[in-house]
Amino acid sequence: MTNILIVGGSSAIAAACARHWADEGARLFLAGRQAVRLEAVAQDLRVRSASQVGTYLLDVNDHHQHAAMLDACREAIGPIDVVLIAHGTLSDQAVCEHDVDATVRELSTNAVSTIALLTLVASAFETQKHGTIAVISSVAGDRGRASNYVYGAAKAAVTTFCEGLRARLFKSGVRVLTIKPGFVATPMTAGLSLPGPLVASPERVASDIVRAIAQGRDSLYTPWFWSGIMLVIRSLPGFVFKRVSL
Repeated sequence: MTNILIVGGSSAIAAACARHWADEGARLFLAGRQAVRLEAVAQDLRVRSASQVGTYLLDVNDHHQHAAMLDACREAIGPIDVVLIAHGTLSDQAVCEHDVDATVRELSTNAVSTIALLTLVASAFETQKHGTIAVISSVAGDRGRASNYVYGAAKAAVTTFCEGLRARLFKSGVRVLTIKPGFVATPMTAGLSLPGPLVASPERVASDIVRAIAQGRDSLYTPWFWSGIMLVIRSLPGFVFKRVSL
């Protein structure tokens, strides 16, 4: 039986992952900041096949709460086998371009809080010498685009941190999976003008994530075609890239 901690547990992708794991009879512990949504997800999981479901109200930007949350998780479901870090916000690039506080807030939520939490989780997993840490980054972190470079910069920091963490923890038998979704139809992207054929459902992305964790993979573009798209985008010369509206 697998014990799984999900941070950002009420997000659409995280909830879809949790449903997969509930159907497998996992013990689940959901942490998040929106009590009503978190409990709604937990109640849904309880009527499925989840062995146990716990919840914890967490402000990820209050780093002092992280250790207490991890202790509460272990007390509720036992030693943690899998951690999925799935929290985040979609930055308003136009606002960030003129508001220092907004920029710092977005970087804190989407990068610093994740890195702070990973620091604690990594040390715990290194000691127990097993487990998987899965982190949702983004294709936006592969290259700084004019349309979302604040969000992209945060995700690039997460991706780079995870790459180093993966190398550090490899000898301890701990796996680190970096997840890079493209466009996903979630409440966070509602109202945005997105290219329909490239937009995936949370369920499809969740299925890819659950499979990648089971396979012990290091990285995942989801859906799969984003690997090719980002290869092209990364390959564009700088003098061309800065003139292209992406």
